[in-house]
Amino acid sequence: MRLMIRQEGRLPSHHLGKEMEYIWFGDRGRLLVMLPTSAGRQNENEDFGLVGAVESKIEAGEIQVICLDSINRESWADDDLDAPEKLRRHELYDRFLHEEFFPWTAHKTGRDDPILYGASLGGWQAATFAARHPESVGRVIAFSGFFDARQLTDDYWSEQAYFFSPADFISNMDSDWIERLSRIGWVIATGEQDMLVEQTRNFARVLRKKGIPVHEEVWPGVFGHDWPFWKEHLPRFAP
Repeated sequence: MRLMIRQEGRLPSHHLGKEMEYIWFGDRGRLLVMLPTSAGRQNENEDFGLVGAVESKIEAGEIQVICLDSINRESWADDDLDAPEKLRRHELYDRFLHEEFFPWTAHKTGRDDPILYGASLGGWQAATFAARHPESVGRVIAFSGFFDARQLTDDYWSEQAYFFSPADFISNMDSDWIERLSRIGWVIATGEQDMLVEQTRNFARVLRKKGIPVHEEVWPGVFGHDWPFWKEHLPRFAP
């Protein structure tokens, strides 16, 4: 077994007008993309032990991991911006992921079945991106997430907000889109005592009602919305 390879880098983005930082672990196996929470950066999942939780899988060549930076500090976490501007900026991040980041990772790995992981705000981002661009991911893992954009927009609503609210737009998708979403492995989970547990339960119901297979877990008797729980459960779903 080889020691885990760790490389830091930057990916230029035309859509964002800057370079996006990342940390890449390993060089073989299925790609696991880790998004940060709220105002976190590319080092967050490493610092809180998520990378360490799957280190043996990286060293064995089962997976490779990339921890990607976000622009949350310049969008959702910026209290000086109104909801329409936050949505506009997040849409640029969505375009970066879809048109720049995932084509780049597919070229580097020679595979087009990445796992996209996120927790809390990152869980919303992971699930929303997968629902909007199902051809870009093979599995999505959303821990302790929410799936209604109103959680972020203070009840501001628009067509743009609707299309970043997967609990809403999946409910109205036609059969062709549902078939595409059904090819993704959906993992939705949190603790029984999480204040967002009903978001998890409701989103799982939305998926099932449309005939989309989903693996839902509500961890009994625990809060679940914290790093030790995410660290404990993530290895079961990668790869």
